[in-house]
Amino acid sequence: MDDPRESARLAAKVDAAAWVARYVAPHLSCSPDVLDVGCGPGVIARAAAEAFPSGHFSGIDLSAERFTGTAMIPPNLRLLVGDARCLDLGADTFDFVYSRFLLEYLADRQRAVAEIIRVCKPGGQVLLQDLDGQLLWHYPVDEELQSQLASVVAALEVTGFDPYVGRKLHSMARASGLIDIRVTAESYHLYAGRIDESSLSHWRTKLAIASPAIARVLGSHGKADVLVRTLIDYLQRDDTLTYSVVFTVVGRKPLAE
Repeated sequence: MDDPRESARLAAKVDAAAWVARYVAPHLSCSPDVLDVGCGPGVIARAAAEAFPSGHFSGIDLSAERFTGTAMIPPNLRLLVGDARCLDLGADTFDFVYSRFLLEYLADRQRAVAEIIRVCKPGGQVLLQDLDGQLLWHYPVDEELQSQLASVVAALEVTGFDPYVGRKLHSMARASGLIDIRVTAESYHLYAGRIDESSLSHWRTKLAIASPAIARVLGSHGKADVLVRTLIDYLQRDDTLTYSVVFTVVGRKPLAE
């Protein structure tokens, strides 16, 4: 079961209306059928449904617990429980299918991309967005912190986590048959000097949720606490820089021959 704090953290860290305006709206017709794969608590799917009341929107996530406490669902939105690697949805169903920050944590991600494309209509658009370098890139280098973070990331990779999935989206999209592919890359986590209080609060929550897993990797809760404190202290220094990159890949499903 998900930590009950995770849904609130996911909802709070994104400006859903702004994300929809930038990444979803340009691809929609007047009455689109749209699918959000790995929708989490559904805040982006809800914002999209509210922005396009004549459309039909669906959000699907593996964890039903993430829907707990979800605000009132618009009548043109349905939230479904399901696995992105085996979508219980018909082929050629949606005009636009998107996935945000799903593939980084998902084993068999190429299979998930194939499923995302399968349920998109021929001629429809697919958007994949994910991070590259999360937790990894800091300067100046704190050798002890970097070593511990590397251990945690290596352990997470066994579960399917890939800290470099962002740069791989283009290749996965091509391998799964998308055409007319466009790629953009932008900084995501970018803290030059002391982190702002809002971002620091999100990091404190994220690390608190992750602490049990960190303790298993490092061997004790005490060592996990030290890593968390060290990273939080690092982010609050005036001389440090921390960043990651977000890749966005948009492509079209070919028309049926």
